[in-house]
Amino acid sequence: MKAEFITLISEFTRRFSSTRRSARLARHLVVERLDAWGIPPTSVPSDIAAVIVGELAANAVTHGRGPDHDFEVRLVLTAESIRIEVADGRTGKRPDTALRQPPADAESGRGLLMLEALAARWGVSDRDGRPGKVVWAEVPRPPVPAPADRARP
Repeated sequence: MKAEFITLISEFTRRFSSTRRSARLARHLVVERLDAWGIPPTSVPSDIAAVIVGELAANAVTHGRGPDHDFEVRLVLTAESIRIEVADGRTGKRPDTALRQPPADAESGRGLLMLEALAARWGVSDRDGRPGKVVWAEVPRPPVPAPADRARP
């Protein structure tokens, strides 16, 4: 068994009430946080993270209502990736990781297919010590530019 070491660079966690407005706010705050970490809002990783957070937060609001009626977003920046986690308090039902294309006339059911297409990896896990689940996704982090060589006099 090979040990894997991940270097945590930054982390952001915020809890939201279970409303559509909060899902939109979560998406905006993640874009702002990534910008503060040097990943601009106009970059592909930021755009992908915004779509993923929007989808997972909307799912948490729509399907994930648990006893506390809140959801939590956690964003983790490592040297290799941006990890997005959305936790809710609903126990029992989890997203099916065996994705199927919905019928052409279906009005929903495509969000996790979009997640599958955009994320490098994604999955579902238990919350640590609390009821509910965490749906997570990882997006490759853009390479960090090397510091510019200073010109010598």
